[in-house]
Amino acid sequence: MKHISWPWRITFGYMTIMLLLPIAALFLSASTKGFAEFWRIATSPIAIAAYDVTFITALLAAGLNGIFGTLIAWVLVRYEFPFKRIVDATIDLPFALPTAVAGLSLATVYSENGWIGSLLAPFGIKIAFTRLGVWVAMLFISLPFVVRTLQPVLREIEPEIEECAWCLGASKSQTFWRVLLPQMISPILIGVALGFSRAVGEYGSIVIVASNIPFKDLIAPVLVFQRLEQYDYYGATVIGTVLLVVSLLILLAINFLQAWGRRYA
Repeated sequence: MKHISWPWRITFGYMTIMLLLPIAALFLSASTKGFAEFWRIATSPIAIAAYDVTFITALLAAGLNGIFGTLIAWVLVRYEFPFKRIVDATIDLPFALPTAVAGLSLATVYSENGWIGSLLAPFGIKIAFTRLGVWVAMLFISLPFVVRTLQPVLREIEPEIEECAWCLGASKSQTFWRVLLPQMISPILIGVALGFSRAVGEYGSIVIVASNIPFKDLIAPVLVFQRLEQYDYYGATVIGTVLLVVSLLILLAINFLQAWGRRYA
């Protein structure tokens, strides 16, 4: 051990205390009653319904943000307009805003008496306290990931590349799809994966903007909290373990996308 530097020791010790031990404790707690009981709780109807709301809605939100996040990043990098810095700073608002405040704001705006909800109510469209409200909350909290992941890549693309394509007879659309997009696709996918991961773990805003009714709009993180309120600690541990495993798989996918994207570096 004398050949191991102190910075390495401190780093490993801190990561062990803050990351490895809590994760190991969660896995050990989930395995105390055997695999059969774990599987029964993890695949119960209410848990499956919560996974469906959580993962499918998060995927839809991340996918839409992949499109509009790309558009926003493009506009912020390629165009000059009044109050650009203010708009750019606003993108980070979901990072800084407390999630409970975000949920309260969304519930106020999208409720049947809110600014937007009141306009949609006559058409029979209800957002707040439905699965649609969960989706809106996930859109809100995951938007910055695509924008902030893509912006540095767009700044590094030299204008001469586009000019060369135009000189060779390519149209603007051909230049975008065949020259620019191949360099953008990796950060876009990484941003979508990060946004999806963030949406899966969201709690504070969704618990306010959703009705949290099982088989309707109940998400897995809220189900964990409900199990804790019922003193069902093992049930909460099982659901939490499933979410942890999914999160680890997402991180592996992100690392794969980053490695794949190095081809365009």
